[in-house]
Amino acid sequence: MARTLKIPTPVGDVTARLTRPKRAVDTAILLAHGAGAGQDHPWMVAMRDRLGAAGFTTMTFDYAYTATGRKAPDRLPKLVEVHTAAAQRLAKEFEAVILAGKSMGGRVGGHVAAEGRFPAVGVVYLGYPLVAMGKTEPRDTSHLLTVGVPQLFISGTRDPMGPNDLVERVASSVPDGRFIAVDGGDHSLVPLKRSGRTLDDALDNATAAIAQWWSDGAP
Repeated sequence: MARTLKIPTPVGDVTARLTRPKRAVDTAILLAHGAGAGQDHPWMVAMRDRLGAAGFTTMTFDYAYTATGRKAPDRLPKLVEVHTAAAQRLAKEFEAVILAGKSMGGRVGGHVAAEGRFPAVGVVYLGYPLVAMGKTEPRDTSHLLTVGVPQLFISGTRDPMGPNDLVERVASSVPDGRFIAVDGGDHSLVPLKRSGRTLDDALDNATAAIAQWWSDGAP
């Protein structure tokens, strides 16, 4: 069961939920939510539970706009402020922290690491939103070149916001980058029904990929 925490940030308090396995590895994961749903969305809960089962103490949190019940995400600087405060809170319990996130949450984690706001040991992007919704041109990712720790990109092969060829190109261009494709997965890694696989299967595979990446000595 996750423990609920209150985290003070420069833009107001937010809530976090911390899952600590009985036999935890010496590295924790901060898992940030995407633009459309907060940390209590079933996708986030399922991923947090899986990472915990894999031995990672895992903390999720709500950005300020989610905490106040707003639907539209805040501007990037405010997202970065809240994300940094959450990472610093988790670092009070674990010295080594990986910044991970679904879609927007992963993108913001990349900015936190690139701007030197927090000394993460690795960054994981679950569905990197390289092409913003309604846009055709990829976002600028030049800041990721300055991230001095390993970066793992996990994307579904049907993700319109993360075309695999483009995301793989970004992963191959950054220092210590790695790309993993989830066959048939959409932006949330959900596979096609006709494949016979489920979201649970995809999240299991993503968790295994993160654990393997870590055990390979990525950081």
